[in-house]
Formats: sequence, structure tokens, C-alpha cells
Amino acid sequence: MLGGCLPTGNPNDDPSLLVVTRFIAMSTYPFQAEIEHPDRRIDMERVHNFRDLGGYPTSDGRVTKWRTLFRSDGLHRLRGDSDIRIVQSLNLKSVIDLRTKREQREQGIFPLETIDVDFHHVSIVDATWSDSKETPQIDDPVDFLVWGYRDLLAIGPDKFALAIRILSNQANVPAVFHCAAGKDRTGILAALILSSVGVSDEIICGDYGLTKQAIERTIVWAQQHHVETAARWTSINPVYLAAEPQAMQVILNDLVAAHGSVRNYVRSLGVSEEELNDLSRLVVE
Repeated sequence: MLGGCLPTGNPNDDPSLLVVTRFIAMSTYPFQAEIEHPDRRIDMERVHNFRDLGGYPTSDGRVTKWRTLFRSDGLHRLRGDSDIRIVQSLNLKSVIDLRTKREQREQGIFPLETIDVDFHHVSIVDATWSDSKETPQIDDPVDFLVWGYRDLLAIGPDKFALAIRILSNQANVPAVFHCAAGKDRTGILAALILSSVGVSDEIICGDYGLTKQAIERTIVWAQQHHVETAARWTSINPVYLAAEPQAMQVILNDLVAAHGSVRNYVRSLGVSEEELNDLSRLVVE
């Protein structure tokens, strides 16, 4: 089930929220050119949030490798010939599906019959926000996402650790990990990985924020090609579709406050230093 970790008390008393002020104050991301690099998005007809995590500078002066690690929205929609050819050209070795069993059953999965990859089902939660009766009513999108991401980390730490271990194995990359919208479960995993290899918070939050445009593209596509999907997306609580960088910054701040660094947090989940070093060697150059 979806666990509960709803913050209590006055948000103004939470020091982790103070960083939001700093984030909002930025008129532009300091690494906007890298975040909006023309090779960042893998443009497809039916999949709208497939992105390359390459080209991001790290704290030791290196950069994340292109065409090595990708994040995406639901790859069950990957059916058109042109989209299939694009993904085939990436030479993926593995796919990590972070969705629930119910999502897989109702929506389908990656086209294994067409593209030969190792498929890993690593369900972060047992029920999505829209399927759970335990999801609270929070109208502010930042507050809702902060609650939701704290909840994901409380429920699925072993699953996030498993996904990171898979990606630290050379035999499994290039790889893509995805959920339904490529926003929440995917966003948290991307943040844990990028921070662990030395990418700054500003870049992590900026990369996460690119999903706003992807959500808009998905809705437009659905309105034109898939009426049922469009109706579902436009009828759910709008905060479920929010992608506010401030919320991701709060989560990163949470982890640093509690563990000293995000890398330390990942180590606390049981991912070894050797595995993290292997991950860095695979995705950073």
C-alpha cells in the first residue's frame, strides 16, 4: 500500500523548506544550456519524456556520459515503427520498469518481442497515488510533491537501492528506467543517481523540471490520438501532474540534512561504496 509520511506542524518550522526560497530566487538555472541541450530529449511520436542523462558536469570536473543512462515515461506506448527504430539505435542492454503490477497489467510493458533487452520490474510502490485511499488532499503542488516524495522514499528504499545496483553493473548499460509519466518514481531515482556521482542540486532539479513540458506534450498527443488517456489525464487531481523543481530541492535537502550527502543516504540503503564507484565509472567520464 501507499504509506503515510505526511509532514506535520507548520511548514515554516521545517528547515528543509528554506531552500525553496533560494531556488525560487534563481531567474535561470546556472546550467541551463546543459539542461536544455539539444541532444537531451529523444524525440518520439508516442513517448514524450525519454531523456538522456548525459552531459551534466560533476563536482570533480568530469561530465556524465551521453547515450549511457536514460529516463523515460511509460514505454508501454512504444509501438510505432519509427519509435522502435529510434530506441533500437540506442543499443540498450536493460530496461527498468518502476511501475506497479496493476499498471503493467492494464497498460502493458516495454515491447520485448521487438527489442532485445534484459527487463527488470522494480515496483517502487504497490499502489499509485490515484489508486490509494491513503493519499491526502493537498492542493499546493509543491507541498503535495514533498509529501509524495518523502512517502516514496519511506516505502521503497530497498527498491531504489535495487535499481541502482542493477545500473552499477556494466552488463546492464546502456539502460533506461521509467515509470508512467517519467516524473515521480523516475525523478527520485534519477536524483539519487545523479547526486551520488557528483551532479549538483541545481542541475538535478532543472533536469527534473523538464518533465513539465513533457506532460504538456503527452496531453496534446493523447487529445489527438488517444481520447481515453486524455480524459484520464485531464480528470485527475492537477497536483498529481505537477513537476515543481522546488519540491525536488526540498527532498535533496532532507537527505543531506539526515545523512550528510545523498551518496551517504544511498549507502545507508545497502548499496556498497564499490557499487557506487562502479556506477560512477559507467556513467561519468
